[in-house]
Amino acid sequence: MRNYNFRNRTSFPEGFLEKSNVIKQIQNRFYTYGYDQIETPLFEDYDMYSNVQGTVHQDDMVKVIHPSGKVLVLRPDVTIPITRQYVEADMNNHYHRFSYVLDIFRYNETQQAYRTQAGVEFFGDESPEADAEVIALAIDSLKDLKIAPFKLEIGHSGIYKELLAQANLNSHEQQTLHALIQSKNMSETSSFLDHLSIDQDLKQKIELIPMLYGDPSIVIERAQAIVTNKKMQQVVDTLFKVFSLLKDYQMKEYISFNLGLINNMNYYSGIIFQGFTEHIGQPILMGGRYDHLSLQFENEIPAVGFAFEVDKLLTVITQGDDPLIKQADFLIKYRTNCRQDAFLLARKIRQANKKVIIQPTEVSSELKAFNIIQVDSGSYQFKNSKQQTTFLSIDQILQHVLKKG
Repeated sequence: MRNYNFRNRTSFPEGFLEKSNVIKQIQNRFYTYGYDQIETPLFEDYDMYSNVQGTVHQDDMVKVIHPSGKVLVLRPDVTIPITRQYVEADMNNHYHRFSYVLDIFRYNETQQAYRTQAGVEFFGDESPEADAEVIALAIDSLKDLKIAPFKLEIGHSGIYKELLAQANLNSHEQQTLHALIQSKNMSETSSFLDHLSIDQDLKQKIELIPMLYGDPSIVIERAQAIVTNKKMQQVVDTLFKVFSLLKDYQMKEYISFNLGLINNMNYYSGIIFQGFTEHIGQPILMGGRYDHLSLQFENEIPAVGFAFEVDKLLTVITQGDDPLIKQADFLIKYRTNCRQDAFLLARKIRQANKKVIIQPTEVSSELKAFNIIQVDSGSYQFKNSKQQTTFLSIDQILQHVLKKG
């Protein structure tokens, strides 16, 4: 029986500010590309996810029981509810660009039960230009965060799915082949295929899939050699167009192609991509085209998007020399009979957007501040590293400490 230990996390101020700063940079880049932020419900009907094929595994969902007896799940995915809402709102007559920063909840033996994703969804456009746009947005976002070096691996589900359809494998055989191709285990892939009743030419083409990675120009040339029908040719043409667009975005150095890239979310129907950086073996972003997902909500709408794993980003971002938690601008100390004056002084300074800590004189602490003010009867003693002055009224000290805004 599984041990459902959520491994809850607490973000103390330093970590919270670090994460908040990263999210703000990502949100700003999303905004500059024209993506408007939206939100999906925290609780969703279990049936919505269990009925949508090729998405989140049911055992990975965090389930709760509503007082009515209905089974709900904590949001395990964002793309699915956004797609459903988009279809239900009947907005498919126009292009729509959405962004989000939301926690998702999935049980995993090696990770926390919830994590933060920041992503975008672009509905209504099935062109290579839309694919290139979201990939360029992902690259620009990583550049903003100064994550280096990084690469985006770009694949496409079309060629592999077409070969798989020709091979006519059962579900178990497909899963085994997926795992072998993802691990690029050439010898075991060949041995596995030898035991299947498939044409030798088809076997050789499938064996080539894990080798189709690296420089985009070379991969496109090699992929062209295994094209056998119109669908596969369209895939190669799409990859070529996306590559050409990304070169015009001046982002060629950040991309490589990998036609053996197989995402566990089976709703992807075209371009697939993942982002990788040094020092972490898992992707920091995942995305792709999912034109057919909306069919499960009875309306086909082209769409492409991606999501960052924000918590993974935090592990590879190097912070600057300046501490995120800055000491207070002012520490105001007061005697009990001067408490009202001290509170008034603190309020006035805070109205100028200054960080103010206030405490009784008799409290012994190690609090630090750039400026210290001792409030006594009829006087305000001001001290910092450069000067020490006594003022006789609250107006005088306010004029002094706020004169520079």
